[in-house]
Amino acid sequence: MKHNRLIHPRRGATPPGASHAAAAHRTAHGVAHGVAFGTARGVAFGTAFGVGFGTRFGTAVLLALGMASAIPAHAATLTEIYQLARDNDPQLAAARQAALAGAERAVQGRAGLLPTVNINGNLRYNRDQSTSYNGRQRYDSALGSLVVTQPVLRMGNYKTALQGEVQAELAQLQLQQAEQGLRLRVSRGFFEVLQAEDALATLAAQKGAFNTQLAQARRSYEVGLAPITDVSEAQSRYDLTLAQEIAARNEVLVRRRALEKSIARGLPPLDALDAAVPARLLTDAELAALGAGAGASSLQVAVAQLNVNVARLEVEKQDAGHMPTVDLVGTLSKHRNPNYGVFGGVTNYPRYVGLEFTIPLYQGGAVSSRTREAAATLGRAQAELEEARRQALLDAEQARLGVESGAALTLALEQAVKSTTQQVQATRRGFEVGVRTRVDVLNAEQQLYTAQRDLSAARYQVLIAALQLKAAAGLLTEEDLKRVDALLKPR
Repeated sequence: MKHNRLIHPRRGATPPGASHAAAAHRTAHGVAHGVAFGTARGVAFGTAFGVGFGTRFGTAVLLALGMASAIPAHAATLTEIYQLARDNDPQLAAARQAALAGAERAVQGRAGLLPTVNINGNLRYNRDQSTSYNGRQRYDSALGSLVVTQPVLRMGNYKTALQGEVQAELAQLQLQQAEQGLRLRVSRGFFEVLQAEDALATLAAQKGAFNTQLAQARRSYEVGLAPITDVSEAQSRYDLTLAQEIAARNEVLVRRRALEKSIARGLPPLDALDAAVPARLLTDAELAALGAGAGASSLQVAVAQLNVNVARLEVEKQDAGHMPTVDLVGTLSKHRNPNYGVFGGVTNYPRYVGLEFTIPLYQGGAVSSRTREAAATLGRAQAELEEARRQALLDAEQARLGVESGAALTLALEQAVKSTTQQVQATRRGFEVGVRTRVDVLNAEQQLYTAQRDLSAARYQVLIAALQLKAAAGLLTEEDLKRVDALLKPR
């Protein structure tokens, strides 16, 4: 009997662990309300609710979620989040500036084919000594000239001009690659937030179900209809779920902050994936075509091909260092020399137009060395092109398999949810008539919520894999994001 007094609570007293469970339940409940609302009204409600039940942790999380910035009143679609990111993402902003810088390569390359115009001049103080007169002559002289040079034969400049055009094209292609990368990055972040929120909601429902089982076990134990092991089992399931819920809540915050980094503001509520609509963006024919054509249409492959073209032109440009150069040069000058001639000075106006050429004979082996260096760089670029082509095909194949296996997994998990729902109902009826234990009920409920969580994750992974396949093929556009919007439903 003494042992029973230690483990058996008095009627009306707080059972073992009830204080902790109730406090945790109040904390989670207040935080869940703040996450669900996500607006200033949700923050005020969730904060008041959490404080009212005596928890500071819930309040702090709510304030972090709801007061990061002003949040729109309506839930946002994927396209709306992408448009915010397009205007605020620092990686895309850097890519835009890089594209502007790259466009100047074409201008710089063409400059080597155009004439150059310079004005040269000098002012000098002179001290002359000659056998034609005694002493020294001191005087000032001045020279000014206008020089125009037009390259006639400079193969190195011609190759540089071609190289500049390719480099400008490469910069624009890299910008397209960055834009596509942003679409994929925002889409993945969008679905990761939704998946984390779904997981949190599932754990909250699981915690509620286990809390109900815990309360029933305690009541049965108090009247002597259930052993203490039922209470301990229910308590352990509840505590474990509570710990998982804390981790899931943190995951929601992490995923939201990652997406907020791209949009530079607080993340508004997001439209949810409609469970009644199949999570499928691509037909079987599209899957096959995208997988087979990725090696030719991938932006990654296109960038690598342009790098090969730039490297090939660099070889030709360096090899042109062995070739002669010819320039058309015209000069207009004025030269004032006050110590010239018997009249005490003269002003000359020399003018000439002619061709100037240079024939390189020996430069210490520098030209040959630079040519070999450029040839090695070309070989590296060609190897990187082959690697990019193979990687594009591999990425496309992996994404295609992800779509196909994800679709099959989704169907299987939908059936699993139906089966486990029936199992929970049957197990509860069996427990009521005494042929099932409470542990059986807890296990059945655990399987149901696990299947629901896995189903939610599988649906999101199918969509992400489809977008990854489009990106691997270099064909992911904003229209694809709008197609995803059609699968969402407003909250």
